[in-house]
Amino acid sequence: MVQLNTLLTVADNSGARVAKLIGIPGYSRRRWARVGDLITVAVHEAIPNAPVKNHQVSRAVVVRTAKETKRKDGSYIRFDDNACVLLDSKTKNPKGTRIFGPLSRELKERGYDKIVSLAVEVL
Repeated sequence: MVQLNTLLTVADNSGARVAKLIGIPGYSRRRWARVGDLITVAVHEAIPNAPVKNHQVSRAVVVRTAKETKRKDGSYIRFDDNACVLLDSKTKNPKGTRIFGPLSRELKERGYDKIVSLAVEVL
C-alpha cells in the first residue's frame, strides 16, 4: 500500500526514474493504493533528453509494494521497494518498451496483460 506523496521507483524505460504519487483517480477519500491500482503521479526525477520530463503529470499503475499483499490462497507477497509503470494517457499500455524487476501476478487479473508480457519475471 502506498499513500499520497510516496516516492515510487519507475520500473520501465520511459525515461523517468522516480515518481511521486499525487492522486488516486475515482476516489476522493481513499488513502492507499495497492498493486494493480491506477494512480496519478508527477515525475520527480528523469534522465536528460528523455521524452518524459521532470514535473510532468502522468497516469501509472502500481506494480510493486513493500507492504505485503494477501492472496486468495492465503499466502502473502511483498517486494523490496514501491514501484510503478507509466501508462499512456488514454490506454492501459505502458510508455516504455521494457519492464525492470519482478511483477505481481495480480496485474494480469486487473487487465494489464501488456505490462505482464513485457516483464522478465512474474511472481
